[in-house]
Amino acid sequence: MTQKTMAVIGTGVIGNGWIARFLANGHKVRAFDPAPSAEEKTKKYLNDVWESLTNYGMTEHASIDNLTFVETLEEAVQDADLVQENVPEREDLKKQVLSQVDEYAPATAIIASSTSGYMPSVLQENCAHHPERVIVAHPFNPVYLIPLVELAAGKKTDRSVLEDARVIYDQMNMKPLVMSGEIDGHIGDRLMEAIWREALHIVNDGVATTEEVDNAIVYGPGLRWALMGPFLTLHLAGGEKGMAHMLEQFGPALKLPWTRLVAPELTEELRGKVIEGTAIQSGDSNVQELEQRRDRFLIKLMQLLDEEGFWPSEKEVRHHE
Repeated sequence: MTQKTMAVIGTGVIGNGWIARFLANGHKVRAFDPAPSAEEKTKKYLNDVWESLTNYGMTEHASIDNLTFVETLEEAVQDADLVQENVPEREDLKKQVLSQVDEYAPATAIIASSTSGYMPSVLQENCAHHPERVIVAHPFNPVYLIPLVELAAGKKTDRSVLEDARVIYDQMNMKPLVMSGEIDGHIGDRLMEAIWREALHIVNDGVATTEEVDNAIVYGPGLRWALMGPFLTLHLAGGEKGMAHMLEQFGPALKLPWTRLVAPELTEELRGKVIEGTAIQSGDSNVQELEQRRDRFLIKLMQLLDEEGFWPSEKEVRHHE
Protein backbone atom coordinates (compact mmCIF):
# COMPACT_ATOMS: atom_id res chain seq x y z
CA MET A 1 0.00 0.00 0.00
CA THR A 2 1.26 3.45 -0.91
CA GLN A 3 2.22 5.53 2.10
CA LYS A 4 -0.38 8.19 2.86
CA THR A 5 -0.60 11.17 5.18
CA MET A 6 -3.28 10.74 7.81
CA ALA A 7 -4.47 13.62 9.96
CA VAL A 8 -5.86 12.69 13.38
CA ILE A 9 -7.90 15.36 15.14
CA GLY A 10 -8.43 14.53 18.80
CA THR A 11 -6.14 12.05 20.55
CA GLY A 12 -8.22 10.35 23.20
CA VAL A 13 -8.58 6.57 23.33
CA ILE A 14 -10.10 6.35 19.84
CA GLY A 15 -7.81 8.92 18.25
CA ASN A 16 -4.73 7.23 19.67
CA GLY A 17 -6.04 3.88 18.49
CA TRP A 18 -6.25 5.27 14.95
CA ILE A 19 -2.74 6.69 15.23
CA ALA A 20 -1.43 3.28 16.25
CA ARG A 21 -3.16 1.51 13.35
CA PHE A 22 -2.05 4.13 10.82
CA LEU A 23 1.57 3.95 11.99
CA ALA A 24 1.54 0.15 12.06
CA ASN A 25 0.53 0.22 8.41
CA GLY A 26 3.42 2.49 7.44
CA HIS A 27 1.55 5.76 7.05
CA LYS A 28 2.59 9.23 8.19
CA VAL A 29 0.41 10.80 10.86
CA ARG A 30 -0.04 14.45 11.72
CA ALA A 31 -1.91 14.80 14.99
CA PHE A 32 -3.62 17.76 16.61
CA ASP A 33 -5.12 18.01 20.09
CA PRO A 34 -5.26 21.25 22.09
CA ALA A 35 -4.80 19.45 25.43
CA PRO A 36 -1.39 20.42 26.92
CA SER A 37 -0.29 16.84 27.64
CA ALA A 38 -1.75 15.24 24.50
CA GLU A 39 1.55 14.44 22.81
CA GLU A 40 3.03 12.93 25.96
CA LYS A 41 -0.04 10.71 26.51
CA THR A 42 -0.05 9.57 22.89
CA LYS A 43 3.60 8.55 22.97
CA LYS A 44 3.04 6.60 26.19
CA TYR A 45 0.01 4.93 24.60
CA LEU A 46 2.02 3.93 21.53
CA ASN A 47 4.83 2.50 23.63
CA ASP A 48 2.26 0.48 25.61
CA VAL A 49 0.55 -1.05 22.57
CA TRP A 50 3.47 -1.41 20.16
CA GLU A 51 4.25 -4.92 21.39
CA SER A 52 0.68 -6.01 20.68
CA LEU A 53 0.93 -4.50 17.21
CA THR A 54 4.25 -6.25 16.62
CA ASN A 55 2.66 -9.59 17.57
CA TYR A 56 -0.36 -8.85 15.41
CA GLY A 57 1.78 -7.92 12.44
CA MET A 58 2.79 -4.62 10.88
CA THR A 59 4.16 -3.42 7.56
CA GLU A 60 7.81 -3.05 6.72
CA HIS A 61 7.74 0.74 7.05
CA ALA A 62 5.84 0.86 10.35
CA SER A 63 7.42 3.36 12.73
CA ILE A 64 6.43 5.53 15.67
CA ASP A 65 8.78 8.12 14.16
CA ASN A 66 6.19 8.72 11.40
CA LEU A 67 4.08 10.62 13.95
CA THR A 68 4.22 14.42 14.13
CA PHE A 69 2.23 16.55 16.55
CA VAL A 70 1.35 20.01 15.23
CA GLU A 71 0.07 23.14 16.93
CA THR A 72 -2.97 23.93 14.79
CA LEU A 73 -5.77 22.05 13.10
CA GLU A 74 -4.96 23.80 9.84
CA GLU A 75 -1.39 22.50 9.90
CA ALA A 76 -2.58 18.97 10.67
CA VAL A 77 -4.90 18.66 7.68
CA GLN A 78 -3.18 20.75 5.02
CA ASP A 79 -1.52 17.80 3.22
CA ALA A 80 -3.78 15.00 4.38
CA ASP A 81 -5.12 12.17 2.26
CA LEU A 82 -7.56 11.23 5.02
CA VAL A 83 -8.67 13.17 8.09
CA GLN A 84 -9.92 11.13 11.04
CA GLU A 85 -11.92 13.28 13.48
CA ASN A 86 -12.23 12.02 17.07
CA VAL A 87 -13.37 14.97 19.21
CA PRO A 88 -15.86 14.42 22.08
CA GLU A 89 -19.43 13.34 21.24
CA ARG A 90 -21.03 16.79 21.20
CA GLU A 91 -22.90 17.72 18.06
CA ASP A 92 -21.98 21.41 18.17
CA LEU A 93 -18.29 20.66 18.70
CA LYS A 94 -18.09 18.03 15.99
CA LYS A 95 -19.85 20.22 13.44
CA GLN A 96 -17.57 23.14 14.28
CA VAL A 97 -14.39 21.05 13.96
CA LEU A 98 -15.52 19.35 10.75
CA SER A 99 -16.36 22.75 9.26
CA GLN A 100 -12.80 23.87 9.96
CA VAL A 101 -11.37 20.66 8.54
CA ASP A 102 -13.49 21.15 5.42
CA GLU A 103 -12.10 24.67 5.07
CA TYR A 104 -8.42 23.78 5.40
CA ALA A 105 -8.03 20.24 4.06
CA PRO A 106 -7.23 19.60 0.37
CA ALA A 107 -10.32 19.11 -1.79
CA THR A 108 -9.16 15.54 -2.44
CA ALA A 109 -8.93 14.58 1.24
CA ILE A 110 -11.50 12.24 2.72
CA ILE A 111 -13.00 13.57 5.97
CA ALA A 112 -14.07 10.75 8.29
CA SER A 113 -15.71 11.11 11.68
CA SER A 114 -15.27 8.39 14.28
CA THR A 115 -18.59 9.35 15.87
CA SER A 116 -20.42 6.54 17.60
CA GLY A 117 -23.78 8.28 17.45
CA TYR A 118 -24.31 11.04 14.90
CA MET A 119 -25.39 10.54 11.30
CA PRO A 120 -23.11 11.92 8.57
CA SER A 121 -25.91 14.07 7.17
CA VAL A 122 -25.94 15.98 10.45
CA LEU A 123 -22.17 16.29 10.67
CA GLN A 124 -21.74 17.66 7.15
CA GLU A 125 -24.37 20.42 7.55
CA ASN A 126 -21.82 23.19 8.27
CA CYS A 127 -19.24 22.05 5.71
CA ALA A 128 -19.49 24.84 3.15
CA HIS A 129 -16.70 23.76 0.79
CA HIS A 130 -16.79 20.03 0.03
CA PRO A 131 -19.46 18.27 2.12
CA GLU A 132 -19.50 15.48 -0.46
CA ARG A 133 -16.27 14.03 1.03
CA VAL A 134 -17.57 13.85 4.62
CA ILE A 135 -18.41 10.36 5.92
CA VAL A 136 -18.68 8.41 9.16
CA ALA A 137 -15.95 5.84 9.79
CA HIS A 138 -16.89 4.39 13.16
CA PRO A 139 -14.31 1.99 14.69
CA PHE A 140 -14.38 -0.23 17.75
CA ASN A 141 -11.98 -0.19 20.68
CA PRO A 142 -9.15 -1.16 20.57
CA VAL A 143 -8.98 0.46 17.14
CA TYR A 144 -5.47 -0.86 16.47
CA LEU A 145 -6.74 -4.48 16.63
CA ILE A 146 -10.52 -4.70 16.08
CA PRO A 147 -11.04 -4.89 12.31
CA LEU A 148 -14.61 -3.58 11.96
CA VAL A 149 -15.15 -0.01 10.81
CA GLU A 150 -18.69 1.09 9.93
CA LEU A 151 -18.77 3.43 6.94
CA ALA A 152 -21.81 5.61 6.33
CA ALA A 153 -22.60 8.30 3.77
CA GLY A 154 -24.67 11.41 4.36
CA LYS A 155 -27.18 13.01 2.03
CA LYS A 156 -24.46 15.13 0.41
CA THR A 157 -21.78 12.43 0.29
CA ASP A 158 -20.40 11.33 -3.06
CA ARG A 159 -20.61 7.52 -3.10
CA SER A 160 -17.21 7.33 -4.80
CA VAL A 161 -15.70 8.86 -1.66
CA LEU A 162 -17.20 6.05 0.39
CA GLU A 163 -15.65 3.52 -1.99
CA ASP A 164 -12.25 5.24 -1.80
CA ALA A 165 -12.46 5.14 2.00
CA ARG A 166 -13.43 1.47 1.93
CA VAL A 167 -10.30 0.66 -0.04
CA ILE A 168 -8.05 2.61 2.35
CA TYR A 169 -9.40 0.91 5.48
CA ASP A 170 -9.41 -2.49 3.78
CA GLN A 171 -5.73 -2.12 2.96
CA MET A 172 -5.04 -1.57 6.66
CA ASN A 173 -6.30 -5.07 7.47
CA MET A 174 -9.71 -3.77 8.54
CA LYS A 175 -13.17 -5.04 7.66
CA PRO A 176 -15.08 -1.99 6.39
CA LEU A 177 -18.85 -2.42 6.55
CA VAL A 178 -20.44 -0.03 4.08
CA MET A 179 -23.92 0.73 5.41
CA SER A 180 -26.83 0.93 2.98
CA GLY A 181 -28.12 4.01 4.78
CA GLU A 182 -27.53 6.07 7.92
CA ILE A 183 -28.99 5.86 11.39
CA ASP A 184 -28.14 7.31 14.81
CA GLY A 185 -25.75 4.95 16.58
CA HIS A 186 -25.04 3.01 13.37
CA ILE A 187 -25.25 -0.79 13.76
CA GLY A 188 -22.78 -2.15 16.28
CA ASP A 189 -23.38 0.44 18.97
CA ARG A 190 -27.15 0.11 18.74
CA LEU A 191 -26.86 -3.62 19.35
CA MET A 192 -24.39 -3.19 22.21
CA GLU A 193 -26.53 -0.46 23.76
CA ALA A 194 -29.56 -2.77 23.86
CA ILE A 195 -27.57 -5.43 25.71
CA TRP A 196 -26.04 -2.79 28.01
CA ARG A 197 -29.48 -1.45 29.01
CA GLU A 198 -30.77 -4.94 29.72
CA ALA A 199 -27.62 -5.76 31.72
CA LEU A 200 -28.13 -2.67 33.88
CA HIS A 201 -31.73 -3.69 34.60
CA ILE A 202 -30.60 -7.19 35.62
CA VAL A 203 -27.98 -5.81 38.02
CA ASN A 204 -30.31 -3.11 39.31
CA ASP A 205 -33.02 -5.68 40.09
CA GLY A 206 -30.57 -7.87 42.01
CA VAL A 207 -31.02 -10.78 39.60
CA ALA A 208 -27.29 -11.11 38.90
CA THR A 209 -23.93 -9.49 39.62
CA THR A 210 -21.84 -7.78 36.94
CA GLU A 211 -19.61 -10.88 36.83
CA GLU A 212 -22.57 -13.19 36.32
CA VAL A 213 -23.86 -11.02 33.48
CA ASP A 214 -20.44 -11.04 31.81
CA ASN A 215 -20.12 -14.81 32.21
CA ALA A 216 -23.53 -15.28 30.62
CA ILE A 217 -22.13 -13.64 27.47
CA VAL A 218 -18.54 -14.90 27.51
CA TYR A 219 -19.38 -18.61 27.91
CA GLY A 220 -22.59 -18.59 25.88
CA PRO A 221 -23.75 -16.35 23.04
CA GLY A 222 -20.45 -14.47 22.90
CA LEU A 223 -18.68 -17.60 21.65
CA ARG A 224 -21.20 -18.04 18.85
CA TRP A 225 -21.41 -14.36 17.95
CA ALA A 226 -17.65 -14.22 17.45
CA LEU A 227 -18.17 -16.33 14.35
CA MET A 228 -21.74 -16.00 13.09
CA GLY A 229 -23.56 -13.07 14.66
CA PRO A 230 -27.17 -13.15 15.90
CA PHE A 231 -28.97 -13.92 12.63
CA LEU A 232 -26.90 -16.88 11.41
CA THR A 233 -26.69 -18.23 14.97
CA LEU A 234 -30.50 -18.32 15.17
CA HIS A 235 -30.67 -19.76 11.65
CA LEU A 236 -28.87 -22.82 13.04
CA ALA A 237 -31.30 -22.91 15.97
CA GLY A 238 -34.04 -23.80 13.49
CA GLY A 239 -32.49 -27.14 12.60
CA GLU A 240 -32.70 -28.39 9.02
CA LYS A 241 -35.35 -25.82 8.09
CA GLY A 242 -33.21 -23.01 9.45
CA MET A 243 -34.59 -19.54 10.12
CA ALA A 244 -38.06 -20.39 8.77
CA HIS A 245 -38.59 -22.98 11.51
CA MET A 246 -36.90 -20.84 14.16
CA LEU A 247 -39.32 -17.95 13.52
CA GLU A 248 -42.28 -20.31 13.57
CA GLN A 249 -41.15 -21.95 16.80
CA PHE A 250 -39.81 -18.99 18.77
CA GLY A 251 -41.38 -16.00 17.03
CA PRO A 252 -44.30 -15.78 19.50
CA ALA A 253 -41.78 -15.36 22.35
CA LEU A 254 -40.91 -11.92 20.93
CA LYS A 255 -44.19 -10.68 22.39
CA LEU A 256 -43.31 -11.81 25.90
CA PRO A 257 -42.18 -8.97 28.23
CA TRP A 258 -38.73 -10.42 28.88
CA THR A 259 -36.69 -7.40 27.95
CA ARG A 260 -36.83 -3.81 29.12
CA LEU A 261 -35.24 -1.70 26.42
CA VAL A 262 -35.81 1.63 28.19
CA ALA A 263 -32.67 2.44 30.18
CA PRO A 264 -32.98 2.28 33.97
CA GLU A 265 -32.38 5.40 36.01
CA LEU A 266 -28.70 5.55 36.87
CA THR A 267 -29.20 5.98 40.61
CA GLU A 268 -26.37 6.13 43.11
CA GLU A 269 -27.33 2.62 44.21
CA LEU A 270 -27.04 1.24 40.67
CA ARG A 271 -23.80 3.12 40.08
CA GLY A 272 -22.42 1.59 43.26
CA LYS A 273 -23.39 -1.94 42.22
CA VAL A 274 -21.76 -1.58 38.80
CA ILE A 275 -18.58 0.09 40.07
CA GLU A 276 -18.15 -2.35 42.96
CA GLY A 277 -18.95 -5.33 40.76
CA THR A 278 -16.40 -4.51 38.09
CA ALA A 279 -13.79 -3.72 40.75
CA ILE A 280 -14.29 -7.18 42.24
CA GLN A 281 -14.04 -8.74 38.77
CA SER A 282 -10.79 -6.89 38.08
CA GLY A 283 -9.20 -8.20 41.26
CA ASP A 284 -5.55 -7.19 41.53
CA SER A 285 -5.27 -6.42 37.79
CA ASN A 286 -5.10 -2.78 36.75
CA VAL A 287 -6.64 -1.47 33.54
CA GLN A 288 -3.39 -1.70 31.58
CA GLU A 289 -2.93 -5.36 32.57
CA LEU A 290 -6.52 -6.12 31.56
CA GLU A 291 -5.98 -4.36 28.23
CA GLN A 292 -2.88 -6.45 27.54
CA ARG A 293 -4.80 -9.63 28.32
CA ARG A 294 -7.62 -8.49 26.04
CA ASP A 295 -5.17 -7.75 23.22
CA ARG A 296 -3.49 -11.16 23.50
CA PHE A 297 -6.87 -12.84 23.36
CA LEU A 298 -8.08 -10.79 20.38
CA ILE A 299 -4.95 -11.61 18.39
CA LYS A 300 -5.37 -15.34 19.08
CA LEU A 301 -9.08 -15.20 18.25
CA MET A 302 -8.52 -13.41 14.94
CA GLN A 303 -5.75 -15.86 14.05
CA LEU A 304 -8.14 -18.73 14.81
CA LEU A 305 -10.82 -17.27 12.55
CA ASP A 306 -8.24 -16.94 9.82
CA GLU A 307 -6.93 -20.49 10.29
CA GLU A 308 -10.43 -21.94 10.17
CA GLY A 309 -11.26 -20.04 7.00
CA PHE A 310 -14.08 -18.14 8.68
CA TRP A 311 -12.54 -14.70 8.43
CA PRO A 312 -15.37 -12.74 6.77
CA SER A 313 -14.83 -11.71 3.19
CA GLU A 314 -15.60 -8.22 1.96
CA LYS A 315 -18.85 -9.54 0.49
CA GLU A 316 -19.97 -10.84 3.88
CA VAL A 317 -19.42 -7.61 5.80
CA ARG A 318 -20.58 -5.16 3.16
CA HIS A 319 -24.12 -3.91 2.72
CA HIS A 320 -25.34 -3.16 -0.78
CA GLU A 321 -27.82 -0.57 -1.92
